[in-house]
Amino acid sequence: MISQHILAPNRHEHVALAVFKDNAEASRCVAREIAALIRERQRQGRRAVLGLATGSTPLGLYAELVRMHREEGLSFANVVTFNLDEYQNLPPGHPQSYHHFMWTHLFAKVDIPAANTHIPDGNAPAADAEESCRRYEQAIAEAGGIDIQILGIGRTGHIGFNEPGSARRSRTRFVTLDPLTRRDAASDFGGEEHTPRQAVSMGVRTILGARRVMLLAWGQHKAPVVRAAVEGEVTPHCPASFLQEHDNALFITDLAAAGELTRHRAPWLLGPLEDQGLEWDARMTRRAIIWLSLRRKKAILKLTNDDYNESGLQDLLRIHGSAYDANLAGFYQMQHTITGWPGGRDPARTRPGDAPSRPLRSTSAAVFPKRILIFSAHPDNAVIGMGGTLCRLVEHGHDVHVACQVSGANAISDEALWRALLFARDTIDAASPGTPPPDFSASALCAAFENTGALPAAPEITRLKALVRRHESMAAARVCGVPLDHLHFLDLPFYHHDADRHRKLADADLRVMRAILDEIRPHQIFATGDLNDPHGTHRLCLNALRDALALCAADKKDWVAGTELWLYRGAWASWGPDEIDMAVPLSPQEVLRRRRAIFRHATQKDTALFAGDDHREFWQRSEDRGRAIADAYNILGLAEYEAIEAFKRYSPEEFLGHAQL
Repeated sequence: MISQHILAPNRHEHVALAVFKDNAEASRCVAREIAALIRERQRQGRRAVLGLATGSTPLGLYAELVRMHREEGLSFANVVTFNLDEYQNLPPGHPQSYHHFMWTHLFAKVDIPAANTHIPDGNAPAADAEESCRRYEQAIAEAGGIDIQILGIGRTGHIGFNEPGSARRSRTRFVTLDPLTRRDAASDFGGEEHTPRQAVSMGVRTILGARRVMLLAWGQHKAPVVRAAVEGEVTPHCPASFLQEHDNALFITDLAAAGELTRHRAPWLLGPLEDQGLEWDARMTRRAIIWLSLRRKKAILKLTNDDYNESGLQDLLRIHGSAYDANLAGFYQMQHTITGWPGGRDPARTRPGDAPSRPLRSTSAAVFPKRILIFSAHPDNAVIGMGGTLCRLVEHGHDVHVACQVSGANAISDEALWRALLFARDTIDAASPGTPPPDFSASALCAAFENTGALPAAPEITRLKALVRRHESMAAARVCGVPLDHLHFLDLPFYHHDADRHRKLADADLRVMRAILDEIRPHQIFATGDLNDPHGTHRLCLNALRDALALCAADKKDWVAGTELWLYRGAWASWGPDEIDMAVPLSPQEVLRRRRAIFRHATQKDTALFAGDDHREFWQRSEDRGRAIADAYNILGLAEYEAIEAFKRYSPEEFLGHAQL
């Protein structure tokens, strides 16, 4: 039941909040509440009126409702639905229209009468647009109002398509989409230039008119806007904050989306940790001391008793006895994360008195050289997030393998492929007439692009784009010193689904992942942990690794217990200082070498197809974040480095027990 997950309110939060360990469990609970309403109304001979959302957030909810219909006999015959929004000028059959979305994921799979489903008309003629919106409002009123309204939340704080600046009194209307909203949707439309600029949306007042509102939010990339909506002031700049004024609104999140809330970010500000079911373990102690150091703008070892007392951290003084001892606890934790030997030290090069090669601690920590398997979700993630460490591992003599999990073909623009085809046309076609098949020869495709500015949507084009990225990866591997026979292209099948939101792991993905793990039997695994990736590929790649490791563990593969798993970030986010378990310092020369490796991914330089709302190139993001981590260590009072690549550890037990990453 959702009620069991609703958290006790605190002075920072202005709306009710329920936090689940993962979105699957949350979706099941929301589905059960909806099902209870439907069945109660059936007993009463009344209709249940639902307000529905689209996008990736409610997919788990709709899948569970479909399952309940098929397996538990839940009927939707008495259900009336009203959707929040629709893009302008997309026909109902368009694969990215919300009409198509709802019929694909819910309506066509249950017994709801078509006449009971309502979606705003994005194709209303300009002369009839205002009247179309008025009719939509009238239909909601005639249905008796909405019983349960389901919402997602955009990174701009929008609910429906009520973008920043929307008034509380707004009703259903045509709106202009925020640039960030369009960038987030760009991958569904093949680029931002093809993404609709306008839509029709229920207004804020319409949403607040529902008797119960449940806003769902999943993932770390939603954490900042969840914090703004839950803990910030009510403001049109964050339309979701208007839900603070609703008497029966509930924010439902997973742990990642709740991560920026005070109760998770700085729980000591809410009172004694034991009253919150928490404890002052090593990680919490480090988080608090780093927080205090940055807040007081002092190095850790300069913090005083007054600093602790005035910031609500008296408990640390009680536990450690003084600021001096508490400071040492935090300082040594940070110092012990730093290592120049990410794979462990070579015994032959170890001299008496050398410090241990922290922070390895698995049963294979002393093995040298190690078999190391680096997973790169997209072909360029490894060099962006850990290119310096990759070079270091190779130089230290480890048996390093790099596995690109997906082809990355979707991130190749038609123009980038056209440039490659021009070279092929002028050098290969003349020497090898008839190969490849004429319709997809370099000459034919170059002509098609030159005539239309686009290439045909065909599997052959996808394969060619994947080939371009494969050769870029080979060039980058050469910079890092990785032998080409140690470069593995897994091409996980889930990536080939047409739309991001429809992707999900299948047995075929796990078979591929398990095969590479069984082949390498790694002592160390590095994997992309950049879950801010707006398209979800990184999350699915990491979950594929999790599930494949679980299968290997279930089969009692002897290498699993001895492996160590490290997560890196780079393109979309970086680890906070309190999250870092291993920090690998880089010299200026190593930073430049990493840059050269990133540059080998030429199609992602200058104008990456789906770069998100961060306009820096990927090499700039990598260098800025590496420098920022190094600066953070320096501010905290540790050594000064040119850059640092940071990693978070997951033991096999922690990782396999992590229900949703």
